[in-house]
Amino acid sequence: MPPRPVCSPAVGSDVVALVTDGLCTFEFACAAEVFGLPRPELGPSWYRFATCSIDGGSVSGQYGFAMRADGGLERIGSAGTVVVPGWPDIDAPVPEALLRALVDAHARGARLVSICSGAFVLAAAGLLDGARATTHWRYADALARRHPAIDVDPAVLYVDSGTVLTSAGSAAGLDLCLHLVRTDHGPEVASHIARRLVIPPHRDGGQAQYVERAVDRHDGGSLAPLLDELQTRIAEPVRVAELAARAGASERTFLRRFKAATGTTPGEWIARARVDAARELLETTTLPVERIAERVGLGTAATLRHHFRRRVGASPADYRRRFASNR
Repeated sequence: MPPRPVCSPAVGSDVVALVTDGLCTFEFACAAEVFGLPRPELGPSWYRFATCSIDGGSVSGQYGFAMRADGGLERIGSAGTVVVPGWPDIDAPVPEALLRALVDAHARGARLVSICSGAFVLAAAGLLDGARATTHWRYADALARRHPAIDVDPAVLYVDSGTVLTSAGSAAGLDLCLHLVRTDHGPEVASHIARRLVIPPHRDGGQAQYVERAVDRHDGGSLAPLLDELQTRIAEPVRVAELAARAGASERTFLRRFKAATGTTPGEWIARARVDAARELLETTTLPVERIAERVGLGTAATLRHHFRRRVGASPADYRRRFASNR
């Protein structure tokens, strides 16, 4: 017997997804699959799904397909949940008409949801100011730089700030959509949908574990040779006084220059480099965690686990199970 929704039709039952030229196809499909697929086994309180475009006309999506929207921005005016499934170009301005529609929807209590780069649209509308939010890790720095009033968390799969919710890249949209189902209809229904999708109802960890490599936000300038050398010496103890002397500066001046060049402190930079090295060894070798901890300068398996979970959002063992090339 399939589960029944445990609530009456939710405030967000009318779900409208924005479609635009250059539509992010996969992100849109996440919302369409969860909210738009008919599910008669779940009863009359299931979602009603529609699409809208900025001018009410058809749009051309990625991969050469065209889509006819169900209506224009007036659809947002009656929606309980509005989904922005990505924004094709994060540098492209958001039309004023769309911004007004989103602000008005928020003011009347609609739930606003972004997937991946769709966070830039909600940010442009001012709807993320003063709140915690996320987006794809590749775009997180750009979002934080352009909108300093937003607390951007690049490590999580999604953030629920009440009536405004944001998700990380692409497939994290499924995690957020399932979260909405869980919120509206309970965990049993969410698990039912997850089984239909052949995905787990919860994913452990956050998107930090999928980042290819921690990348400095700046080029390092005159400290670049020293940073390159540090990469080859990450297992050795490092003292700020020694680094400052190597750079020909006082400790205070060195710390200021280091922060300007890398965006962080020497201790944090080295810890991040050690975790990166551990990730590579977990992916490419069968060395035990204790040996990896020694090799990268973290000493013990417990210390490695602490730093790894803090920066990657998963344990070394879980990370190896997911990403080891020899698994």
